[in-house]
Amino acid sequence: MAGGVATVQHNLKMQPSVSLLPSSQSSFCGTKFNTSIQYKRKVCQPKGALNVTASGAKKILVMGGTRFIGIFLSRLLVEEGHQVTLFTRGKAPITQPLPGEADEAYNAFKSKILHLKGDRKDFDFVKTSLAAEGFDVVYDINGREAVEVEPILDALPNLEQYIYCSSAGVYLKSDLLPHCETDAVDPKSRHKGKLETEALLESKGVNYTSIRPVYIYGPLNYNPVEEWFFHRLKAGRPIPIPNSGLQVTQLGHVKDLATAFIKVLGNPKASKQVFNISGDRYVTFDGLARACAKAGGFPEPELVHYNPKEFDFGKKKAFPFRDQHFFASVEKAKVELGVVPEYGLVEGLKDSYDLDFGRGTFRKAADFETDDIILGKSLVLS
Repeated sequence: MAGGVATVQHNLKMQPSVSLLPSSQSSFCGTKFNTSIQYKRKVCQPKGALNVTASGAKKILVMGGTRFIGIFLSRLLVEEGHQVTLFTRGKAPITQPLPGEADEAYNAFKSKILHLKGDRKDFDFVKTSLAAEGFDVVYDINGREAVEVEPILDALPNLEQYIYCSSAGVYLKSDLLPHCETDAVDPKSRHKGKLETEALLESKGVNYTSIRPVYIYGPLNYNPVEEWFFHRLKAGRPIPIPNSGLQVTQLGHVKDLATAFIKVLGNPKASKQVFNISGDRYVTFDGLARACAKAGGFPEPELVHYNPKEFDFGKKKAFPFRDQHFFASVEKAKVELGVVPEYGLVEGLKDSYDLDFGRGTFRKAADFETDDIILGKSLVLS
């Protein structure tokens, strides 16, 4: 055994590598999650819904789990007493400490995590290894295509629940907002694979729950959401924002999302249901820039508005959000699951800044190439 990792062998022709890795009784760096489930009113169950319960420890497989959402979710699952196995390609560390996490807490978490090494696109391996293990519940955090999900379902015919991370990006662009779970979806969206996965789960009669986040932010975010603003604020640069800056959007904190994932586990009200999960307030692009400045303790930022149609950025992305109003109602999750976001926007951005960017850590280095193009033209025009 090396580095505190134990390997368990299985009598299979194609043997998965299962590594026993230390879970936190950690409070997520001072912010304790409240995972108690509250119900506000009685809700009728859909036809065919299964009567599942959250009681008792479950044998849980997390597809993915080594980045962002999975890091926070796996800690909560272990804290709840479940046996958690992460299925990954093994190219990244299986576990990592949270920013500011005590060594004792991290080692306790690491000791309770199992690892199944493989490629989810190797369907024969997925079927063989999962069938040998047997799991009660699957959390699919990184699934993009329905074809990647079918082998999992085939391998686990007695699966109690399949909890899927979809996206609010599946909704058809509309003049009527916020998006609700019953709204029309866009079969041509770049998230069409997630739509097809939801359809597959429904057609197979699986007891599934699909979570549709909007924009996710928080410590360890690998998408340039808040980090994009923090880079510019730290450099003391103007912040270029497309068009009026009054476009309305929505962000949800990763810890609130992880809590929502916990609350649907074994919950009859989540059976064969879709839920939007995000913050419960909306914000303009300009307002988001100011909120990031406030969260990081920076002065009021200079905002420069531009018309994207006047520029050719090639394959570069000049702004991290879609240039439109984009937000969703989280009322269904509030009423039926008792999911109430813990983090307000500025508070959540401060948590992200203090535990990540403010410590000098970030996923992508600052790149101001498109900014310079925009600002150069703006100066000429002015």
